[in-house]
Amino acid sequence: MKSILITGGAGFIGSHVVRLFVTKYPEYKIVNLDKLTYAGNLQNLVDIEKMPNYSFIKGDILDKELILKLFNEYKFDGVIHLAAESHVDRSITNPLEFAETNILGTMVLLNTAKNFWQKNFSDKLFYHISTDEVYGSLGSEGIFTETTPYDPHSPYSASKASSDHFVRAYHDTYGLPIVISNCSNNYGANQFPEKLIPLSINNIKNSRTIPIYGKGENIRDWLFVEDHAAAIDTIFHGGKNGETYNIGGNNEWTNIELIRLLCKIMDEKLGRETGTSEKLITFVKDRAGHDLRYAIDSSKLQNELNWKPSLQFEEGLKKTVDWYLTNEIWLNNVVSGDYQNYYNKQYN
Repeated sequence: MKSILITGGAGFIGSHVVRLFVTKYPEYKIVNLDKLTYAGNLQNLVDIEKMPNYSFIKGDILDKELILKLFNEYKFDGVIHLAAESHVDRSITNPLEFAETNILGTMVLLNTAKNFWQKNFSDKLFYHISTDEVYGSLGSEGIFTETTPYDPHSPYSASKASSDHFVRAYHDTYGLPIVISNCSNNYGANQFPEKLIPLSINNIKNSRTIPIYGKGENIRDWLFVEDHAAAIDTIFHGGKNGETYNIGGNNEWTNIELIRLLCKIMDEKLGRETGTSEKLITFVKDRAGHDLRYAIDSSKLQNELNWKPSLQFEEGLKKTVDWYLTNEIWLNNVVSGDYQNYYNKQYN
């Protein structure tokens, strides 16, 4: 029997983690804490919301009194911390919001867990989910490992790097049991359509322009979100205290190559002549401080904990396109903002 707090569980990655834990571990009590900002969507979890081992709490990780109340009520054995502001463009516009949520919010959780567990740290774990962006940018050669020095270039990645440091500091100073994972770019079902892949799918579907930063030469390693959730499950149950694990999909693509592949898949799915969607590609002014390349070495996770990605990118991308085309109501609700009414209807 375990009681686990999952923060940010109504978001893109978080909803997949919540679903996996609720369905795979019926003996666990899973508490999903989410502020339900623009990216938190309870429609992501309608299939498990009535499960007896699942509870949703609307709240902010910055709310010290709420976090302490939840620890007292549910006696958490573990925290899986995903709640974060995560879009680089938004961090450039509003860096203070990212510092508050990603740094101070993480510290509230750390401090509460430390104080609540300090008499007995055995069988307890604070699991912090981070990003490969903390490592900075790569040239044409090289790959991020768990020992790559931090070199964040955006307010978002700087806030995540800072939160990583605080998690390690609580382990080294207070003995708090922790693990950290740093993942590459995720894609899949339920992703908010400000990110490259769902934004492009929606624009192609509606014959709108597809904006590409610069010349589309930036390279990312793409990880299917369900593989990420499986990795989180593996690390939570098998990771070593104090360790960091990189999670990657072994799928490096330039943005322009990715979009051309997506255009081809969309033309096939929509019955359009090949090349139709490529005409929608529009190059726009590059993002400030745009990292050229990310590539992640997940061999430690694969060798020590026997995890590996289940899909290659083309297969995963086709599955992702199928999901968005099949779930037009979800996508339209998100784009229009109507999804935000779901919480009020269900819980007020």
